[in-house]
Amino acid sequence: MRKIMIYLEQQSNIIAIMKQAKYKISILDAQGMNPGDLSWDRLKALGDIEFFNNTSYEKIKFRARDADIVVINKCKFDKNIIDSLPKLKYICESATGYDNIDVEYAGSKGILVSNVRDYSTSSVVQHVFALIFALTNKIEYYSEQVHSGKWSNNEYFTFWDFPIYEISGKTLGIYGFGKIGSKVAKIALAFDMNVIANRKNPEKGYIEGVKHAEIDELFSKSDILSLHAPQTKENTGFINEEKLFKMKKNALLINTARGKIVDEQALAYALNNEIIAGAGIDVLSSEPPANSNPLLTAKNCVITPHQAWASIESRKRLLEGVIHNITSFIEGNPVNIVNRH
Repeated sequence: MRKIMIYLEQQSNIIAIMKQAKYKISILDAQGMNPGDLSWDRLKALGDIEFFNNTSYEKIKFRARDADIVVINKCKFDKNIIDSLPKLKYICESATGYDNIDVEYAGSKGILVSNVRDYSTSSVVQHVFALIFALTNKIEYYSEQVHSGKWSNNEYFTFWDFPIYEISGKTLGIYGFGKIGSKVAKIALAFDMNVIANRKNPEKGYIEGVKHAEIDELFSKSDILSLHAPQTKENTGFINEEKLFKMKKNALLINTARGKIVDEQALAYALNNEIIAGAGIDVLSSEPPANSNPLLTAKNCVITPHQAWASIESRKRLLEGVIHNITSFIEGNPVNIVNRH
C-alpha cells in the first residue's frame, strides 16, 4: 500500500510540474503513423515537439534525452534506454501491442505507459480477406495475364489456367478470438463459411455460429486458418512443421498477427513441398526481412509489407488515440495505462 501511495504521489507531482511548464515531446518513429498525408497540427499544440521519421536503438538516448514524453511504435525501450532518459515521465505507444517496452521497469521508475486500442480492427479484417481472395481468386495473376495479351489472343471469351475457388462452404479456422478474430468470424459467416476457433480462454465464449475447436481439430479441419493471437513466449514458433503436416493439402494459412508465431523455415518447406496449398502473410519475424528469408521465394506465398493496419482511416484513428492519451496524461487523468501499479 505504501508503494502505491508513493507512486501516486510521484505522478501527482509530475503532472503539477508539467502543467506549469511547456513540456517536451519526442516522436521517435513518426513515419509509420503519418508519412505526410495527415496533419500533425493538433499534436503540435500539445507542446514542444520534435519529429523523427525513424530512430535506431543507438540514437534513442540522444533524440529523447530532453523529452518528458515519447511517442513510439517499434523503438525498443528496455532498462538501458529507460535509465538513459532521466527526464522521461510518460511513454505513449502508437500501437496496441507494447512488447517493445519493458513496462514493469518503466513503472518502477514512475513512468506511465499507454497504448492505443482497437484503431485498426476494420483495416486488418479487410486485409485478411484481401489475402484470402488473392489466393483463391488469383486477381493479381489474372490481371497480369490480361495485360500481357493472353486474353486478347484467346479464342474463347474467357480463360483460366489456374483454379479459382469459392470460400462459401469452406471451413475457416481462427487462432485467437479477440476483437479482430471475432470480426473476421462475422464476415466469414456472411460468406456462408463454417467457422471454428480456438482462444486462450475458451470460457469467454464465441459469437453465435462459431464453434470451439481444440488445436489438433483447428489444424486438421480448417480449409483456411487465420492467425489473430498476440505473440507470447508460449506461442513463438507455434506454427511449426508438426502442425503444418496436420493441415489439409489444399489448406491456406493467413497471418496478420505477428511474424514470430510462425516458424518461417517450416512454412516455406510446407509450401514448396505442397504440404499446404498457399499462404497469405502480412508480418514476418524480422521487418524489413532479410533477403534470405525463406518465404520470399516460397511457392504460392503472397506477402504484403506489414500494412494490414495502415489504411488512412486506421491511421487517423491512431493519431486521434495518441492525442487523446497525451492530453489525458497532461490533464492528470491518464487513460489506457498498461503498467499502472
